[in-house]
Amino acid sequence: MLVPKRAKHRKQFRGKMRGNATRGTTLVFGEYGLKSLTSGWLTTKQIEAGRKVLTRYTQKGGRVWIRIFSDKPISDKPPEVRMGGGKGDVVDYVAVIKPGRIIYEMGGISEELAKEAIDKASKKLSIKGKFVKRSER
Repeated sequence: MLVPKRAKHRKQFRGKMRGNATRGTTLVFGEYGLKSLTSGWLTTKQIEAGRKVLTRYTQKGGRVWIRIFSDKPISDKPPEVRMGGGKGDVVDYVAVIKPGRIIYEMGGISEELAKEAIDKASKKLSIKGKFVKRSER
């Protein structure tokens, strides 16, 4: 799973997800990609599920790049615990996604195969996304 090795602070505030992404909005490594249309959190399990779908389509040659990393700790208190007593323990890590962010990139396969793979991978995620391809300069 995508979990940071070290963290400066063990717990974080939830934060706001206002505005659009400013970094990671263009394709850099591959020819095809999945771009987010909405904001939200992607857990480590969701990112891994999408990666598994994409690697299944690139068996005959091709490459997958994951452009996001889950570095935000999410805390939770156990069920049936009374209020108070401080913040709960860290249970998972998430990646904060804003509209316009590239989540996955693919290269080395045909466009039809890449489109099918990225459509299936986007169904594994909790946010809406669209298929994008590199523009010719």
